[in-house]
Amino acid sequence: MPLAEHQQAPDFSLPDAQGELRSLSSLLKQGRVLLYFYPKAMTPGCTVQACGLRDSNADLAALGVQVVGVSIDAPKRLAKFIEKEQLNFLLLGDEDHQVADAYAVWGPKKFMGKEYDGLHRISFLIEQDGKISKVFDQFKTSNHHQVVLDHLRQS
Repeated sequence: MPLAEHQQAPDFSLPDAQGELRSLSSLLKQGRVLLYFYPKAMTPGCTVQACGLRDSNADLAALGVQVVGVSIDAPKRLAKFIEKEQLNFLLLGDEDHQVADAYAVWGPKKFMGKEYDGLHRISFLIEQDGKISKVFDQFKTSNHHQVVLDHLRQS
C-alpha cells in the first residue's frame, strides 16, 4: 500500500535532468507539490501522462501546485524526455528506487503475463507542511491531469 492521506511525505534529494539535487523540502517552500511516480520516460503511457500534465501545467500552477515527476531513469534520459516532449515541469531520477520505496510505490507488477518489480503509477498531492492531502491511484494515463484538476477545483 502506498503512503496514505494525512501522512507526512518523506523528504528526499534526487537529481534532476541536469544532475542537480532537488529536495522535497526546498520544493515545498514554493508551494504545494504534485509528486507523480511513473515507470519509464519515453514510453507510450508515460508520454501520454506527461503531455497531459504539460498541457495543464499553467492551470495547475494557477491553483498553487507544481508538478514533479519521479521515475527510475538516469538524468540523461530525463533530459531527452523533457526535450523531446517539451515538458515544462521538473523530472527527477530515482535510479535505486529508494524514494519509490519510501512512498511504497515500488513492488510487484504484472505485464503481458510476466511478473517483476517496478514503479507503480501513483501521485501524491503534498501540502506545504509536508503532509499528503490526496493520493491519486485511480486514473488513466490520458486523464491523470484532469483527475488532479477536478480534485483541486473541488477542494
